[in-house]
Amino acid sequence: MPLLSIIIPAHNEQNRLPRTLEQVFAFLNQQSYEAEVLVVENGSSDHTMEIARSFTTEHKNLRVLAEAGRGKGLAVRRGMLEAHGQYRFMCDADLSMPIEEVNKFLPPAHTDFDIAIGSREAPDSIRYEEPFYRHFGGRLINLAIRILILPGLQDTQCGFKCFRAEAAEKLFARQTLNGWSFDIELLFIACRMDYHIIEIPIHWYYRPESKVSTVPDALRLISDIFLIRANARRGIYDSH
Repeated sequence: MPLLSIIIPAHNEQNRLPRTLEQVFAFLNQQSYEAEVLVVENGSSDHTMEIARSFTTEHKNLRVLAEAGRGKGLAVRRGMLEAHGQYRFMCDADLSMPIEEVNKFLPPAHTDFDIAIGSREAPDSIRYEEPFYRHFGGRLINLAIRILILPGLQDTQCGFKCFRAEAAEKLFARQTLNGWSFDIELLFIACRMDYHIIEIPIHWYYRPESKVSTVPDALRLISDIFLIRANARRGIYDSH
């Protein structure tokens, strides 16, 4: 069993994926632990699948999964449930967090956690080149999340999160949302199950080609929060 599984959801990532995979494997080749990488192609209309598969000839620890449905949550769920690592790390394809930061989420740096989430707000974290309006908008969204559903967590939306294998298998089996809000749902379920969540300060680089649409995605997220709360009242998260 590898120590680490890195799960990369990839929807129309033909431009960014090659450099990301090059950086990931260059990093992993320097580590003493065993690791695997899972790219979950996610309803792309470009050459993402072909590009990902082209890396498998050189990297035997790479698996490429095809997920016909669209939605980041759907892709991450597929990867998490098919991974074999003791720690399972979701990683955005834009690599806005340098891959070297992943060791902050693993032993010996941290051992006492079930979920470790990358945080751009924790002490010693650094944001690079992010426009003020994006940072301000992100803080407003996080304020709403803390008030409505997840008090105490300062950066729930960062795309870099690490799960212990047992926690990943139990949480993702209960996931119902397939879009951008899936990680809010997972953290909500984790809190209900008394999993230990920690925030890891990271270095994070703003990518102007980000696929996040601030206002529409914020409105959708708020709607999903109320859906999550309704699901909880109906016992959906307790039925697995």
